[in-house]
Amino acid sequence: MTNRESSRETSIGLVVPVLNAARYLDAFLGSLERQTIRPTTFLAIDSSSTDDTVERLRAFGAEVVVIPRAEFDHGGTRQRALMHLPELDLVVFATQDVIFADEFALERLVAGFSDPLVGAVYGRQIAHKNARAIEMHSREFNYPAEGHVRSQADIAVYGFRSTFLSNAFSAYRPSALMAVGGFPRRSIFGEDSYVTAKLILAGWRIAYQADARVHHSHDYTIAEEFRRYFDIGVFHSREPWIRESFGGASGEGMHFVRSELSFLSRTAPGLIPSALARTCAKYAAYRMGRMEARLPTSLKRRLSMSRGFWNSSPSVPVGSSAPAEATLRS
Repeated sequence: MTNRESSRETSIGLVVPVLNAARYLDAFLGSLERQTIRPTTFLAIDSSSTDDTVERLRAFGAEVVVIPRAEFDHGGTRQRALMHLPELDLVVFATQDVIFADEFALERLVAGFSDPLVGAVYGRQIAHKNARAIEMHSREFNYPAEGHVRSQADIAVYGFRSTFLSNAFSAYRPSALMAVGGFPRRSIFGEDSYVTAKLILAGWRIAYQADARVHHSHDYTIAEEFRRYFDIGVFHSREPWIRESFGGASGEGMHFVRSELSFLSRTAPGLIPSALARTCAKYAAYRMGRMEARLPTSLKRRLSMSRGFWNSSPSVPVGSSAPAEATLRS
């Protein structure tokens, strides 16, 4: 669905959580300004930046809501944004460090909603030009050149990967999102996987638009990789219904490792020791995250990338029960 194809103009909201984003704004806003379609509403949720992020976004025309930094939550903050927006046909989520790869990125992303059964769409992420080979492989593995659509009928094919979607560059049909309860109000990680799983179980389809591209990558240190995967393990521990419904992630992990070693052997063999060390760190961190119920909160805070999460999180994980399948709405 695009502005040109609909019988009336499609209303599109853009939501971007920000924190001290000044160093990214020239590239982000410049690429946004070049888009063939522009959001009806541009909302930034700022976690009390100390630079000039708020002033620059308001000067661009964005509405900015400032929240205390301690209140930021991956799911809760995005749900707060949804409740703040007016009624819209579609809502696009992006992160402050993406750069739209060309002027058609937003148009091609929302084109995925031409199928009325599609509840969410995500685009392709390409590593920045200065990214290391390890990160280049990660983007190529997770965001292939061919697009596809996934549904409940495809769980047997995609397994746990059925739940993959990244809110770094994605869009939702608000009616579908709210029908499954919206984003989790308290989530250490994976709010995008959470709602993707719920949408699929409720009968919605998820589209991957490979021609809707952004530049986005992170060159994490091994310590940062450890903390990130600890949080992933915590997320999976607290939401066991996802693994029960879609299967575990171990098979996908082994597929990734084999692909990474093959890629590095061709492009950067000197990075293979680093890649193996990262794999060991990620596995250990993930297993520790899965066992978080046995760990003291003080240790979990030290191991986590989202340290503020533990300031108000219960010490014993409270997993969500598997969601009942909702009636499909278009």
